[in-house]
Formats: sequence, C-alpha cells, structure tokens
Amino acid sequence: MESPGWLEAILAGIIAILVIFWFRGGIKATMEQSRNAPKDWKGAIIPLAGVVLFVILLIMMVR
Repeated sequence: MESPGWLEAILAGIIAILVIFWFRGGIKATMEQSRNAPKDWKGAIIPLAGVVLFVILLIMMVR
C-alpha cells in the first residue's frame, strides 16, 4: 500500500478541521457539564482497578 499523495493528505486535513468545527458546540457543552458534575472518582477507580487486576490475573495464568 503506497502512502497517500499530497492532495489526499490536504483533503484529509481539511475534513478533520471541518469535523472539529462541526462538533465544537457539542464539545463545548460537554466540557461545561463535566465542570459542573459532581466528582465521583470512586465510581471510576473501582471498575478500573478490577480490570487491571483481571488483566494481571490473565497474564499470570499464561506464564
């Protein structure tokens, strides 16, 4: 597979910029809601710790 030409790279960049501008309002509203949301780190850390422990368990079982 050959690398994209310069025109394709420019078009991909333009499309990426347009998508960012298109979603800008939604991103702004989401950031504002996240600032005003209560901070519940326990609700996020407990499942993440469970996943990490499960992955460690799987790695130990393979060895």
